[in-house]
Amino acid sequence: MKFDLENPLSSSNEHENDTVSALFAAESDHMPSFFSFKSTDIPFFIRRHAFSLISQVQFSYNLDQFTTYLAVNYIDRFLSKQPVPGNKPWIVRILAIASLSLAAKMRSISLSLFDFQRDEGLIFDSQSIQRMEVLILTTLNWRLRSITPFAFLQFFESLFELSESSLSQILKDRATDIIFSSHYEVKLFEYKQSILAASALLCAAHELVPQQFSFFLDAVSKWEHINKDELLNCWELMRDVTDAGKSTIDEMSSISLTPKTVLDYEVTSPQNENNSKRRRLSGFRNDQTFHISQL
Repeated sequence: MKFDLENPLSSSNEHENDTVSALFAAESDHMPSFFSFKSTDIPFFIRRHAFSLISQVQFSYNLDQFTTYLAVNYIDRFLSKQPVPGNKPWIVRILAIASLSLAAKMRSISLSLFDFQRDEGLIFDSQSIQRMEVLILTTLNWRLRSITPFAFLQFFESLFELSESSLSQILKDRATDIIFSSHYEVKLFEYKQSILAASALLCAAHELVPQQFSFFLDAVSKWEHINKDELLNCWELMRDVTDAGKSTIDEMSSISLTPKTVLDYEVTSPQNENNSKRRRLSGFRNDQTFHISQL
């Protein structure tokens, strides 16, 4: 069954209230750690390069945005829990590839892992990718049905009293775009998925129906799980991120993710570079204990 990010839990209309409560209760288990991504730390740079790689793949192969969002979610949560050595520049690539593979499987999308490796210097075999997938799975405690902001959009939108029914879908579509465009910003890790969803809807309302913004803010703020000050802080940050997002994403997407650029890795000679292009890495094949810190 295809995993729907808007409905991560098994639910039906008759148990809608129970489902919403379950989402709020479980959302913290699917959050990356904000403190794991300081701008001077290795996870920050690995995350930046992995995001850039996945953005390139999404553009080149026209991948579904929900699939790439899910892949980045896996990477963020993985890096929050698993120490990653900075002297292994190829790790960022196999982490991105394995996360994309898992996300595609969850979304029931056919994805050739070798097609988008063919232009790069390092090519990972299927066994290496599968071993990385298992490491990601175990690190995330097999919680791949991630609770993301998309799961809360319909609920918060239902709290709005809209003058036109067609406006509901327009607001939701715009909020979805805002969530996608702000996903690169690690500062948003500080906020729960529900806060991100509510903030995205408020951003959309501020753009499309500013005269109703105060009513929407009041409606969302009255919900028991929402802290108004936290919501306003997230909303202001998301507005700034959205305004600056296009140039930042374009800049990140232009990064060439070859072994030469990832974590400032340098190839010492043309001969070594040619050899690396012919090499198929199976980096996990000989690791009996299967811990990334030993790679």
